[in-house]
Amino acid sequence: MKIAIMQPYFMPYLGYISLIKHTDQFILLDEVQFIRHGWIERNRILQPGWESWQYIKVPLEKHTLKSFIKDIKIKQDENWKEKIITQMVHYKNKAPHYKDVISFLEMSIPENETSIVNLNKITLEKICSYLNIKCSIDIFTAMERDIEKPLASDEWALNICKSIGDVDEYWNPIGGMEFFSREKYEKAGIDLKFHNVKLNSYIQRIGRFEPGLSIIDVMMFNDVDTINKMLDDYDLF
Repeated sequence: MKIAIMQPYFMPYLGYISLIKHTDQFILLDEVQFIRHGWIERNRILQPGWESWQYIKVPLEKHTLKSFIKDIKIKQDENWKEKIITQMVHYKNKAPHYKDVISFLEMSIPENETSIVNLNKITLEKICSYLNIKCSIDIFTAMERDIEKPLASDEWALNICKSIGDVDEYWNPIGGMEFFSREKYEKAGIDLKFHNVKLNSYIQRIGRFEPGLSIIDVMMFNDVDTINKMLDDYDLF
């Protein structure tokens, strides 16, 4: 079985979705410290005027610096869903799939969810459904697994895989390669793979290409078949 483990990201970039598509089980790690200004509560789309990018963001309740991801709550006194959809109006005259994506967002983002982890799980599953991807996405704390205490950053994934028991391969984004010890994984009988999506350009109809944006931007400008070809265009190391 192929496993990937990532923190729960909001409307993530293409590579994150590719990792979900090409593994058998995708686990959202929520038992670690929440880091501000990361990708858990926000992502990037094109900016009005097309000069650069802007954030779309889920507002969060106040929390301590040492709060775990699992404890982070969504602020309920802001109409953030409507704000996000409004931030995308400028795509209307440029993006061929604007209507489909807006409809998708309206149906897929739950308004009354209080947990950022649950919200991100729901939206990831909806994205996969839109793209006709079969996926198995689990929240680590909901799995209720006892694991050995990690003594290094690369041991979270290792110890989770060992607790599951039938894991042959662990896949991680290539950006984390320097933090992993192959020897540890090989000793446990797990083949460590690093996944690198080729983030090729696509036509954004703005006169240039702005890379690494949310999957929402990809969906705006590409049909489902084209997106799946992008998701399948990767290397393993």
